[in-house]
Amino acid sequence: MSNEPEITEKPSLNFIEEIIEEHNATGKYAGKVHTRFPPEPNGYLHIGHAKSICLNFTLGQKYNGLTNLRFDDTNPAAEEAEYVEAIERDVRWLGFSWDDRKFFASDYFDKLYAYAVQLIKLGKAYIDDQTQEEISQTRGNTFTAGKESPYRNRTVEENLALFERMRAGEFPEGKCVLRAKIDMASPNMHLRDPAIYRIKHAEHHRTGDKWHIYPMYDFAHCLSDSIEGITHSICTLEFEVHRPLYDWILETLGVYRPQQIEFARLNLNYTVMSKRKLLQLVNEKLVSGWDDPRMPTISGLRRRGYTPEAIRNFATKVGIAKRDNVIDISLLEFCIREHLNKVCTRIMAVLNPIKVVITNYPEGKTENLPTENNPEDENAGTRTVPFSREIWIEQDDFMENPPKGYFRLTPNGMVRLKSAYIIQCNEVVKDANGNITQLNCTYIENSKSGEDTSGLKVKGVIHWVSIAHAVEAEVRLYDRLFTDEAPDGHEDKDFKEFINPNSLTVIPNAKLEPSIANLPAGERVQFQRLGYFCVDTDSTKDKLVFNRTVGLKDSWAKEQKK
Repeated sequence: MSNEPEITEKPSLNFIEEIIEEHNATGKYAGKVHTRFPPEPNGYLHIGHAKSICLNFTLGQKYNGLTNLRFDDTNPAAEEAEYVEAIERDVRWLGFSWDDRKFFASDYFDKLYAYAVQLIKLGKAYIDDQTQEEISQTRGNTFTAGKESPYRNRTVEENLALFERMRAGEFPEGKCVLRAKIDMASPNMHLRDPAIYRIKHAEHHRTGDKWHIYPMYDFAHCLSDSIEGITHSICTLEFEVHRPLYDWILETLGVYRPQQIEFARLNLNYTVMSKRKLLQLVNEKLVSGWDDPRMPTISGLRRRGYTPEAIRNFATKVGIAKRDNVIDISLLEFCIREHLNKVCTRIMAVLNPIKVVITNYPEGKTENLPTENNPEDENAGTRTVPFSREIWIEQDDFMENPPKGYFRLTPNGMVRLKSAYIIQCNEVVKDANGNITQLNCTYIENSKSGEDTSGLKVKGVIHWVSIAHAVEAEVRLYDRLFTDEAPDGHEDKDFKEFINPNSLTVIPNAKLEPSIANLPAGERVQFQRLGYFCVDTDSTKDKLVFNRTVGLKDSWAKEQKK
């Protein structure tokens, strides 16, 4: 017996986990970990948000902590209850729960107002009557200090009175703002007296018309974190320059301060991740809606057939970085292929059919032939598929003048029908225009799959569907929405110029085996040799609709290299 100690590899930590473990080791936050996912309810979540959801909730799980779901609903002009419901649905679908910890920034509007009043009383905030343009012009730049507002030295009493009048709705939008009084010469532009409250006469989806003023994101975010006892406020990298303001507000008010940590957001090629641009696609009807299967939204990916397991695995593979980079979308497609390969039943479907008549097979006869459900899953079992004299095969599976290395059906050639017999093509029937309308073939009777005693060796295996038993379905073949790797990365061009005109192809009457007749919406299957498909929400009992989730191989990458 060896006396050498057993060596176990400790999983490597990302830099956020390293910070948390250091905090736990030093007793900061008393060893607690409490994160939050804080979306704005002004649109549907996309794959970039999925990465943040996975990060925040898995950190809470890993360190036996908590994770809140908090809606940053501070801009009533852009927010809707529909978006709140969609966000909740997406987080649950990804496999995470916030239990009873669902909060809204609007829960804290009274407290936030009181904190703003406290800043005014401390001489750290003032009402500025300058226009937005004037404020922008006097902020300076990275080389020039900003100019102090002529209203910067108003008295505490005057500021309090004006702020109360703002709250009462006495002023029109844009008349004035509440600004923090920090340092107009700071090298950090976010510390040059940023606005922390503005006037908005808009109906709020939760508070109605109670408020005429709303806190800015930087003010509401840090204080909401503080109120909820968040320990680690994890943000994307663009908020790194906001962190000094985050800390200044909390320190000036003398309240509990979480640790803000920034990580690189998810950027995918061939994709637009701006909610504003995604909304533009929806509003201009360039897609069918937020859940269009071509959209990078979580609801779009779900409708297309993506699984939460695949998206969580993708988030893990991408990892947590400190610097922005662009991830190849083929990695996301690999993750869904990898998962669906393990769990999907293989069925036979013919998208572009050509009729085959097996002339020596008895008319009226039907055999129910066994076929495997999933060779990757030993517990998946088998089912039977009906076989008859007339079948459909794919047009691509027959060629009159095949190139070298073509192993499918040819004149006088043989091929095996998946889970059935070997057939030989004897006659090609054409119409007056020379188009192939039918193939007349014969089958080798003792070549049945699993019972083959014919001694024949054929290289090609093709799928098929019995004409007498076929179920028709509409099949939607989705491809990438954009043809350019960085559709919104061109200063001189509109991102919509790169929309892929072939991002959707509809096949109205595909022929499928009858086992799929009653599949519910959302069910995923593999069409053998064609790809992974999902029953669409448009399906009815009278009309089946399938979406292509992803092909069996990354054919897009191959096409781009040609």
